[in-house]
This record gives sequence, C-alpha cells and structure tokens, in this order.
Amino acid sequence: MNASPSPFIPASCPELGLEVPVAAIDKELRKLWEQDEASTNASLMNLVVYSEKHGALFENSAIIRDLTREHACRAILVEIDRDEATPSIRAWITAHCHLAHGRKSVCCEQIALFLTGRVTGRFRNTVFAHLNSDLPLVFWWQGELSEILTERLVAVVDRLIVDSSSWADPAAGFRRIEEASKSNNDLILQDHAWTRTWQFRVGIASIFDDPGAQRALPQIDAVEIVHHPAHRNSCLQVLAWLAVQAGWKDRATRGGFAFVSPAGHEIAVTLRTDADGPPLSSLILRAGEKSAEITQQAGSPHVQRCIRAPGYEACSLSPCDPSLPEELVARQLARGGKNSLFLKILPRFREMLENAG
Repeated sequence: MNASPSPFIPASCPELGLEVPVAAIDKELRKLWEQDEASTNASLMNLVVYSEKHGALFENSAIIRDLTREHACRAILVEIDRDEATPSIRAWITAHCHLAHGRKSVCCEQIALFLTGRVTGRFRNTVFAHLNSDLPLVFWWQGELSEILTERLVAVVDRLIVDSSSWADPAAGFRRIEEASKSNNDLILQDHAWTRTWQFRVGIASIFDDPGAQRALPQIDAVEIVHHPAHRNSCLQVLAWLAVQAGWKDRATRGGFAFVSPAGHEIAVTLRTDADGPPLSSLILRAGEKSAEITQQAGSPHVQRCIRAPGYEACSLSPCDPSLPEELVARQLARGGKNSLFLKILPRFREMLENAG
C-alpha cells in the first residue's frame, strides 16, 4: 500500500537510494548488481535497525554507510510513524560501496522501509521476507520498546542490541525482553549502557592484578560512583558487576544500596550525579586508607587508573569508551561473543532496578 508523502519523509529521497515497490525489492536489488560488474556484494550478517523516531531513516542510512566499512552486512532500516493511522509502506534500495585494495568496490546492500498505521504483522512479514536466510540476524532496536517486540519477532533474532539508558522505565523494558525471548534461549542481548562501562571494568580488573590491591580486596568498605543523570543504568550495571564478581550480598538499607563481603565486612555505597560529566566520571573502591580509582574528566579522551595507599601511588591511562550509538554498535559487533558476563550480572542489575522503584 503506497503512502502519500509524510512531513518527515519527502516525496523524493535520493539520500535513501532508489524508491521501489515493496514487492519488487529483490528484483531491483538484482538489477542493481547487474549494472555494476566491478562491485562485489559482501555480507556477513543481516542488520535490522528499527526506530520510531521521525527522520531516523536518514540518520541511520548515514550510520550504515560508515558501519559497513568494517562490518559487511545486508542492512534493513525501518522507521515507523506511530502518529499516522492510515496503513502505508514505502521502500528504497541502495548499496554502500568501499574500495578494496584501491581498486574493486566491496558493497553492502541497504533496504529502507517507512511504515505507517497498524504495523505489527506487516512489519514482521516485510522484514522476514527480505532477510538473507543464510546469515545471522542482528536487530538494533533504537529508543523505547513497544508492542512490536513480540515473541514471534525475537524468536528469529540472534543478537538484540538496545540502549536501556533511553528507556523511561528500564525495569519494565527488561521484563518485556524477558517475555518476548521465552522461545529463544540462545538470544544474545547487548546493552549500550553496559558497553559504555568497558574501560571502567577493565580498569578495576587490571588494578587488582597488583599484589597490594589484591591483599586489600577483602577489606573494601566503600564504593563511590559518580555518573551522568542520563546514565544511571551504566552506574547500576557496574555496581551489579562488582557485587557479583566479588561475592557481595545485599544489606538492607533505607533507600540506596549497601553490601556485605564474604568476610562479613559492611560495604557502604555512595552514588552521585554530575550533569556535566561523561556517562561515568569516577569509580572508587576504598579499603581504609587504600583506594583503587578509575576516573574520566569531561571531554578527556582517556580514563585514568590509580592505586593509592600511604606512601604509595601508581597511575596509568587507557582510552575512554565510545559514546555515540554507532560507535557502540561497531564495538559490540567487533567483539561478538555470547556476552556471557552481562547475562551473569543481569539478574542482580534487574533486582537493583526493581528495588530502586
């Protein structure tokens, strides 16, 4: 069903490629490759990028153009206008090509879809019909989750990428994913909020390679984390990671968080916000007069790691984590894997979300 031009999607969209009837997408893609014998079609996965944000198709097409330099895929971009009740669908095809060895072009296909009206069944069927069935499906969901995320959809997804920091109710969001993934025990879940904390977690782990820091680990009595107000989930995920990895148990408090170590030591937790800082500004573990500190200043390209004790100090620098969504996705695709550590801490993190209300 064709659509009249949307105020957000003009009648002519050369940025998205060639507009084609939905039923003719595969035929027109074949024509696209027949026209350029110098190009090689490269694809290692299906990458679906879903958004309900107005204008997302144009933003995501630019992202895919850069992303395909390192990650060959068949990209299917989807934008849904939930405000328009009349059912319609428009489609465009293009290829993002990059030079290989200075001569031959290596190209990745892109299909862009714009839908309006009630779309649950139409969306699923349209996307499924244009997947490369021999390749895994990576589904990047942008923004708040909705009823489009069904069990039938998630059943065919290999890797689901989300950003829980963008959700108004993260606890409800993870409950929705759990419900939708009941028939897919192999689903790999990746959260931008978790990926943003990589260097902080690596920093803490590397600090405790130091023998002095290892000896102080059982004596930790305080955890202090400073985070941006919009990135509370990153803060709580790091806190859950610390608790799970160190074997700390929750201690009842009036609001906030506190733990008890395996040795019976009480561990106070202080969480503060800094609206001018990066997602995480600092993570400090204290054991009496000793401390392990990971800090990042606003605008700094580095994370600083320090061990401090009476008469002793050792510091080092490491690159900071990426912050842009496209950089985070590129990092997640490059690492691959089962994301088993995130799955390990996820139950504890969700408990924290539920307890915090």
